Amino acid sequence: MAFDTTGFEQADGGRYIPIPEHGLIGDLRTAALVGTNGTIDWYCCPRFDAPSVFGSILDADRGGSFELAAEVPTRSRQFYFPDTNVLITRFFAADGVAEIQDFMPVVDESREAARHRLIRRVICVRGTLPFRARIAPRFGYGAEAHTTHLEGHTAVFRAPSLTLALSATAPLESDGLDVWSHFKLLEGESHVFALDHIGDDVAPRSCPRAEAQEQADATVRFWRHWLAGSRYHGRWREMVNRSALVLKLLTYAPTGAIIAAPTTSLPEQIGGERNWDYRYVWVRDAAFCVYAMLRLGFTSEAEAFMGFLCERGIMSGPGATGPFQIMYGIDGRSELPEYELPHLEGYLGSAPVRVGNAATGQLQLDIYGALIDSMYLYDKWGQPISSARWDDVGSMADWLCEHWDQPDEGIWETRGGRRNFVYSRLMCWVALERAIRMANRRGLPADLPRWRQSRDAIYRQIMQRGWSAQRGAFVQALDDGELDASLLMMPMAKFISPTDPKWLSTLDALTSDLVSDSLVYRYDPAASPDGLHGQEGTFSICSFWYVEALARAGRLEEARLAFEKMLTYANHLGLFAEEIGPTGEQLGNFPQAFTHLSLISAAFNLDRALG
Repeated sequence: MAFDTTGFEQADGGRYIPIPEHGLIGDLRTAALVGTNGTIDWYCCPRFDAPSVFGSILDADRGGSFELAAEVPTRSRQFYFPDTNVLITRFFAADGVAEIQDFMPVVDESREAARHRLIRRVICVRGTLPFRARIAPRFGYGAEAHTTHLEGHTAVFRAPSLTLALSATAPLESDGLDVWSHFKLLEGESHVFALDHIGDDVAPRSCPRAEAQEQADATVRFWRHWLAGSRYHGRWREMVNRSALVLKLLTYAPTGAIIAAPTTSLPEQIGGERNWDYRYVWVRDAAFCVYAMLRLGFTSEAEAFMGFLCERGIMSGPGATGPFQIMYGIDGRSELPEYELPHLEGYLGSAPVRVGNAATGQLQLDIYGALIDSMYLYDKWGQPISSARWDDVGSMADWLCEHWDQPDEGIWETRGGRRNFVYSRLMCWVALERAIRMANRRGLPADLPRWRQSRDAIYRQIMQRGWSAQRGAFVQALDDGELDASLLMMPMAKFISPTDPKWLSTLDALTSDLVSDSLVYRYDPAASPDGLHGQEGTFSICSFWYVEALARAGRLEEARLAFEKMLTYANHLGLFAEEIGPTGEQLGNFPQAFTHLSLISAAFNLDRALG
């Protein structure tokens, strides 16, 4: 899948390119965004949640970048080496054609893994092309000073918190801060740039052309071997495979954590304040990822995430918001203080730029349903859960019996106060219902009478107070009249039949009020204030939930058309951000795990419905 950027207009006088004009590479510990112009403008080292080294996507002047591009007018096309996360950006000029191959080798050996090597191979495939490179790191989100020492073909960038080494086969120059290179390639010639994280145990090391080729081949083999484990062979195999590769890239291998997105503060509205840091583990998002991975047959990823929950001490007993927080750091830490970086202007001036996430302290009861459902599916499709994990399930179920009937901030993390959200009640029902299923199927010890009593009480409350006869629909909050797209999960959670008259009426109401040409809004902020200023785009996970709801309701032609329309909003590589703006632009952190896992689920279930 490739995209022609002929006629492509850069935003803000060329200082920023659109969010979806990027590809993602990574090594299962950190990741980088590479623009269609050949620039790496987002890279955190040595891990996903570390301060950025290249952050020009958040401030074109102060953020830092790694530019590599032809010095003559070109057209560019970008694609992934098939079935891998090796990214290729091609440049077409009047006198030649060249390409940049960007990748990060995935290695298990601890010392080499700590290197986090990022390799950029530029190759002239036809004619001749002059190139320029400029490596301008800005450590600590652009706030930390550094020095640069150049010796031959190696440059060492040293800051108080981090040291990076650049080795190149091309000649290098430096002004003591940045490094640059100008060179011309003839057909068949190439140069290699390799950026390493170095420290006490990892010394600078060159990367000759032959070694770069070997590491490229090894990286291709790694990704193809991993993807070969997928059981999906349906109609949308290319898009599903790409989504699976994205979810794998968002996995932090040392702990099994799965992050929501590799970026922070990419805006949901240009110029607005809805800018959040997504480089953490949302229990809900990760649990849904486990479901998607299990659907495809990747049980080891599910096992690794279960290990993250248990081995990091996350299941450690009730706290202020229950047995779990809604999110954690990739190392399992619970403190994620939110603060702003006022020296960065934000993408296209969309301040503030935030690090950390204050939603950590919110109560979101739905996470227990997502988590126990994923454990139920892992027990069913993967391996039987251990006795220790069953004890954790029992503790969560017992806690929910005491606490399900209270207001919370809900799935959308509103900052306007707690409410009695129907979706939160729905997922409490899911948690208890799945726990009961596991106990019955495996004969595990459980307080079944108490769990059933609470499960049934939740069901009756939703049916009586979550249903609005006036709207002819299930609504956002108890005794309310507003709609919410999260309720598209009701038939998927098996709470209600997908052809139940009440559900079909709800689906029609959602279609009328929240759907715009297959795109779905989460809710109406004007009718349901969320404590934030400004508007937002349609939420892509909801759009894929809508596809699945249509399919389950038997409206297959509508479902298939809505799904195909959604695929047209993907970028040139098949990647999705969090939201779609009014004119089809992608907005929010990118790429977004939530969107890709819902694409996998929608494709899987639509395929099954179509036969």
